[in-house]
Amino acid sequence: MNKITKFFLAFLALSLLVSCNKNEGKGGTGTIQGLVKLVHHPDDDFNLPSDTMAAAKTDVFLVYGDDAYFGDDVETGADGMYQFEYLTPGDYTVYAYSTLPSGEKVAVSEPVSLARGAVAQVPTIYIHDGKAYGTSIVKGRVWASYYHNGSWRGEGWAYEHRVYIRRVGDDIPFDDTRVGPDGYFAFQKLQPGSYEVYTVTENIDEVPEFLFQTIQVDEAGQIYNFEEQFEVIINV
Repeated sequence: MNKITKFFLAFLALSLLVSCNKNEGKGGTGTIQGLVKLVHHPDDDFNLPSDTMAAAKTDVFLVYGDDAYFGDDVETGADGMYQFEYLTPGDYTVYAYSTLPSGEKVAVSEPVSLARGAVAQVPTIYIHDGKAYGTSIVKGRVWASYYHNGSWRGEGWAYEHRVYIRRVGDDIPFDDTRVGPDGYFAFQKLQPGSYEVYTVTENIDEVPEFLFQTIQVDEAGQIYNFEEQFEVIINV
């Protein structure tokens, strides 16, 4: 076998090897994961103090290599976490959309390199939403019966008792508050939507459980009251 033939065969083998290698994308054993946090700006004013929380149900996009368009997308969970699985080694870009004070949406991206079979952790992506809060208020009241070692000790408004709120369908609350001395609690600056408000009660054996009420906020700038008060047992 002459040198030209050997060179040709070596070049052919190398070409076949390169052609068998996958570019970035599906078909591997690697995983890319990360967290998206949402920075809330009260009253649509980006100059006021902000509140940062997990960005639940947010679309996250994955770009394969130098592709011009995203190759995959997922939605974050209630904890703001996302994950892309079964990826080949290579360089990727992860991004989510953020809102500028003008209302324009821009992509916030993070590059990430993935080794074969590895789990690549993307730095936390922070997105902003100037319309995080509306102007409606949800109000309610909590009444407590107090027990000590199984014996009734009295009743009254559940001062300092904690109450939580979450969007219907979410697993975690996005806010909580404590009951005032007159039994009232309030969640403010809510956008229209369905909300679930809940608190913790106990039985006389001190076993805790949750009490839930749902409420629909249909318009901005309104005050919504629960028709029924929460009634809890507190062991002291």
